[in-house]
Amino acid sequence: MDPLDHLAGSAADLLGRVDDLLAAAGAPDDHRIWPLLRRLRALPGAVLGEVLALRPAPLTAAGHAVRAQIEEYVHARQYLTGDDPWQGAGARAYAAHRDALAAYLDGDRSESLTGRLDATVSYADAVADWMVRTRYALARTLAEVLGSAEAVAVVTAGRGGDPGVAGPAAAEIGARVLATAAEAEEQARALLHQWSEALAELPYRAPTEAGTGRFDATTWVGR
Repeated sequence: MDPLDHLAGSAADLLGRVDDLLAAAGAPDDHRIWPLLRRLRALPGAVLGEVLALRPAPLTAAGHAVRAQIEEYVHARQYLTGDDPWQGAGARAYAAHRDALAAYLDGDRSESLTGRLDATVSYADAVADWMVRTRYALARTLAEVLGSAEAVAVVTAGRGGDPGVAGPAAAEIGARVLATAAEAEEQARALLHQWSEALAELPYRAPTEAGTGRFDATTWVGR
């Protein structure tokens, strides 16, 4: 369990009250929560639920599995190396396709399957790190708001407290939570943009110099 898990129960209760107050009374017209609500299209309580669902461990485990697959591609290329004991047009066409396939499996890291798999692992690690940072960032925000005067106003609103104070207090708590979520969303978008090219599909391209091959061409098989 991390700090967010420890705060989840108390935070869910507080943010549930915040959501109710926002739904019932709204917020001051010029409050900074409005652009955040329009951007995220979620109330603070829903944001807490979404961030709590971020679990980096399965993503890290998936990265380990992909690393094992990289080794399989490296081994597969090794079977495609060596000299051919035959000559002729068919042999040249075969060699061209063999070499192209070998390079496709494990050649230039930016233009091979092993390179794309390696990028996928790195991306998974980066997303897992983003999840950890997001959870800690929200935990810090919640620790601040749970001990704030605004939290007292929100909690006491249903116990004879001043509803005129509770509404703006709920908006302030909501704005803090949503601002943290908005920053995390921006980081996620930047992460996706950073890795989009390296994660793009890599189709196999047959060698153009191999030709179509002819069955009537002469082939010499060495002994």
